Amino acid sequence: MAKERLFFNSDIFEGGRRRQRPARPQKTWIEPSRTLPVFAECDVLVVGGGPAGTAAAVSAARLGADVILLERYNHLGGLSTGGLVFWIDRMTDWDGKPVIRGFAEEIFDRLPKEYVRGPARADWGSRDAATAAYWAVRSAAFHGIVTFSPMVCPERLKLVSLDLAEEAGARLVLHGWASVPIVEGGAVRGVVFESKEGRQAIFAKVTVDATGDGDIFHRAGVPSESDIEQNDIHHCMNTAWIWAGVDMKRWMEFRTGDPKGFSAFMALGREQVGHFERPFSAWRDDVALFMGPRQSGFDGLNLDDLTDVEMLSRRLMWRHLEVFRAHAPGFAGAYPVQSAPQMGVRHTRRLVGVEKIVRAQWDDGSPLATEVGVSTSLSPKFRNVSVPYGALLPRQIDGLLAPGRHLSCDATSHSFMREIPQCWLTGHAAGAAAGVAANRGVAPRDVDIAEVQAALLKQGAYLRPAADAVSKRDGTSG
Repeated sequence: MAKERLFFNSDIFEGGRRRQRPARPQKTWIEPSRTLPVFAECDVLVVGGGPAGTAAAVSAARLGADVILLERYNHLGGLSTGGLVFWIDRMTDWDGKPVIRGFAEEIFDRLPKEYVRGPARADWGSRDAATAAYWAVRSAAFHGIVTFSPMVCPERLKLVSLDLAEEAGARLVLHGWASVPIVEGGAVRGVVFESKEGRQAIFAKVTVDATGDGDIFHRAGVPSESDIEQNDIHHCMNTAWIWAGVDMKRWMEFRTGDPKGFSAFMALGREQVGHFERPFSAWRDDVALFMGPRQSGFDGLNLDDLTDVEMLSRRLMWRHLEVFRAHAPGFAGAYPVQSAPQMGVRHTRRLVGVEKIVRAQWDDGSPLATEVGVSTSLSPKFRNVSVPYGALLPRQIDGLLAPGRHLSCDATSHSFMREIPQCWLTGHAAGAAAGVAANRGVAPRDVDIAEVQAALLKQGAYLRPAADAVSKRDGTSG
């Protein structure tokens, strides 16, 4: 993939130091069978309360489905909150038109203005050089074009996500980790999960795998892909952190007004720290976000690798702090507020689905007949990308949908389809489909796509004329 199609392509650090690892025993243990209590039965079970899972739960519940949202952490939002990835990538296309709408747009309607920072709506799509330059260093302008790519307060985003789920009528089950799917008759019928109460089961008419790693579909025997783009950060791992007590206005003045000084500072940081990176602005000027050096060569499904990246990232945070306090304008009084409780894993598995988002769509841009959402593209050179329903639907096995960063796409398209707005988009679509399937008593692969599209349109999603025409022709558009 050409460099101009990549963001942050230079911010990749080849695998850091690994601990000495003892060989794992070449032994097995046969787990005794036992009878498990059933925790609940529902219409739609959503596994994972990240951006995709939260959107899916809200969408399905608003269609009248009895929904359970199972989340292993103590909050909703996933990487957008617990992962401190509160820089929300482009929700507008290169003309400034908002295309990732519906649930994603509602999130921002509910966030108080003091907890969001991004370009004013009038500037979306602006090619004015001064405006673009201002927002470029604030991660909201690319290729000389201003985009709606806001910074948000992760704690407020947790609350908004929680409110939306509860108001829709979804039942939240936090601190529960799904372990294996219940598969009967060629379909997923629910999951077994672990919690402080022990091992229990939840049965559902439709299960939505929003784990991000495809844990449920993988353990149900659904095939996946794992090839990567070596030059893109989409396969890297990191732990983010935030500092307070900073003066980001002063830092920005230094970064933009003294290019030689900034280059010298970054060189000093690389010399003293090695894996060294610059801060991002946040939703307020006394807070700085560090995404954490992005480590390649680690596997997000390997416990030892996950442990090593956590240890490396947390040590790097303190080494960064020493350099920034001593040498960076605006950081003399910086202090750590939080390092992310959730690992920043971008890629592990991708679903082998009924349909697949592929590189050729970037040039074509045509709405697909099964379109359930529209994604922005990586560059003004490319068209908006039609997201087909089949990209959320396993090619084999019934009763299951899989939105989020593990959807069906090629490695190149994954570089942006894994982002937070795209997860909101695909989760919203999966939730609508799951709700329709449960209400109609059919498998997700047998839903009427026009009914799903109509439900999405009623919930504010953006679909192009081809998809809209299907709904109107069948008399289902609202």
